Amino acid sequence: MTDSEHEQALTYPFTRPAALEPPAEWAELRQGCPVARVKLPSGDEASLLTRYEDVKQVLSDPRFTRRLTADDAARISDSESGGVFNSDMASSIPDGGEGHQQWRRRITKWFTARRMASLRPGMEAMAEQLVDEMVERGQPADLKASLGFPLPVWVICDMLGVPDSDRDKFSHWSDALLNLTRYTEAELMAAQVEFFEYMSGHITAKRKDPGDDLLSELVAGGEMSDDQLVATGMGLLVAGHETTANMIGKMVAMLLVDRRRWEALLEDPSLIRTAVEEALRYDANLGFGMPRYIAEEVEVGGTVLPGGSTVLCDMAAANRDERAFEGAGDMNLTRSPNPHLTFGAGAHSCLGQPLARTELQAVLCVLLRKLPTLDLAVPAGDLRRVEGLVVGGLSELPVRW
Repeated sequence: MTDSEHEQALTYPFTRPAALEPPAEWAELRQGCPVARVKLPSGDEASLLTRYEDVKQVLSDPRFTRRLTADDAARISDSESGGVFNSDMASSIPDGGEGHQQWRRRITKWFTARRMASLRPGMEAMAEQLVDEMVERGQPADLKASLGFPLPVWVICDMLGVPDSDRDKFSHWSDALLNLTRYTEAELMAAQVEFFEYMSGHITAKRKDPGDDLLSELVAGGEMSDDQLVATGMGLLVAGHETTANMIGKMVAMLLVDRRRWEALLEDPSLIRTAVEEALRYDANLGFGMPRYIAEEVEVGGTVLPGGSTVLCDMAAANRDERAFEGAGDMNLTRSPNPHLTFGAGAHSCLGQPLARTELQAVLCVLLRKLPTLDLAVPAGDLRRVEGLVVGGLSELPVRW
């Protein structure tokens, strides 16, 4: 791509040739325009980063903040309610500095490797139950609806002390918070009010009758305001199920679209851990990317960004950067080390990543054991993407066995 082609801002998000394939723009931008001007769904413009080193630099630099409510920050969507990045809910949790680190420390002790190891048998038992129920209903089946969605919901609801029988409500509320273009303003506002009221009621109930769960402990600690408690509950519920539910479907699809990958894992299940990491890196459908705001002038990728810039870090594009990963365009199930940026980097990296990794490994372990003949029930080209949301995924994953 030449500079003249970039005088006009590119429309973002980019379209994809197929559900599991990367957009052509990634390789072109990494090569010729690593800091590109893009027009967001809101109509506002931002700078898009597609190279590994640039994305890692910005995500690790505390000067780049999540203050997307600043007057000169780009809006992601044109929704007045702001969605997951710009909403009042997002701003009630400290977005940087010591306040954010204190908030993270209170949460992360629930996501330690030891705690995840203790949860794994329960995850596998639930995955087995869901697979059995799917098999009983007959084939073809939608793996996302049968396993990919209900398992992470059950896990995060159990951790938060929330009944997973409300999962269909959570799904709608999450989609609304993650909206780019799917919902009307009235639908968004209604969903946010309902979700806020639900979680507020849940926090009140925890005060009266605490349990052995994350929210009860945060309530008992007395260090968070009610708004912070509600925002934390909402944020963890959305992040804890939506991204992993989508990733389960994408991971299994990636492994089945080239049958040799699935067969390699059947032959050597010890590859499950590195296969999960490679699926996380290779995922071309990660979603919108991570927006950041910078108040002062700074140089990234040889380009000087003025103060007041909004920068969009495309982690999935960075994960395909040949400068960082040998054979980046190939899925290598034995790749190690694998320093992908799927969970971000620096002080704001995803605090739930131990949970996501454990769930993905548990699901893969159960599927390989119980359904070794698993296969796609449609051609790969017929798989359809989730559209209009911040997160990327497949709308369903039709399988047979």
